[in-house]
Amino acid sequence: MSTQFEITYTFNAPRELVFKVFTESKHLQNWWGPKGWTFHVAKADFRSGGVFHYSQKPADGDIMWVKFVYSEIVAPEKIIYTSFFSDEEGNIVRAPFDANWPLKTLNSMTFIEGEGTTTLSMIVAPESPTEEELKTFEASQEIVQEGFTGTFNQLSEYLTKK
Repeated sequence: MSTQFEITYTFNAPRELVFKVFTESKHLQNWWGPKGWTFHVAKADFRSGGVFHYSQKPADGDIMWVKFVYSEIVAPEKIIYTSFFSDEEGNIVRAPFDANWPLKTLNSMTFIEGEGTTTLSMIVAPESPTEEELKTFEASQEIVQEGFTGTFNQLSEYLTKK
């Protein structure tokens, strides 16, 4: 097992477009998150030091708040941000699905230009995890990978309409 995992996904769209739909809430609300969930953007400030704060809600469950804090943005090549579950005000809270999920994860996304395609390489790693959080993170890698793959499938479908 590893203390980080990598997800690679290739989109049939140019890099500038893929980067744009990752950075504008008017696009993100159409594809981000689990399929069939309600998505609401509370704050979108896409810059180094900026914040993306949103809620998502399954049809049969409770609302969850998530916050990203961007540390580095190099358009259209790279986005690095810290992600954590939050309350409506943006304060860090424990993950609603597992109290031992790491409080914060560091997410590094690199967008690689192909011939009319874009390959996204995303690395997710827990930030300063406890031993218990690290075990939970390692045990959840397959589930997290499936979640991101489902989200990226939705983005791939969304890009065909752009």
